[in-house]
Amino acid sequence: MREINVAGSDRKTYYVSVGAGQVLEDKEAAAFEFAIHANEAELDKLQELFEEIQDADEDEALSFKGSPTISDSPENDTYDALLQEVYRMLHELGTSETRQHIETMNIL
Repeated sequence: MREINVAGSDRKTYYVSVGAGQVLEDKEAAAFEFAIHANEAELDKLQELFEEIQDADEDEALSFKGSPTISDSPENDTYDALLQEVYRMLHELGTSETRQHIETMNIL
């Protein structure tokens, strides 16, 4: 793993799977979509966002009662906002390839 020192903060390379909500140090450990350079505080924030997304997803699943308007539920709005925050953070911390890929997704 490569370590990068940016503006006095130690950053390491991590590999992120948004679908699985995982941040990996070893790119061979599992499939990943994005590579980022993050310090401990940034990594903690990203992992907190993934936990919040999981909670929002579980809340949405529990509130689903067969209604076709599930996409309009407050839980879905929370999930979408958190997911967008994750992608914003990945764009900020990402390698040039990661930033480029996120920009082509038109999610931000």
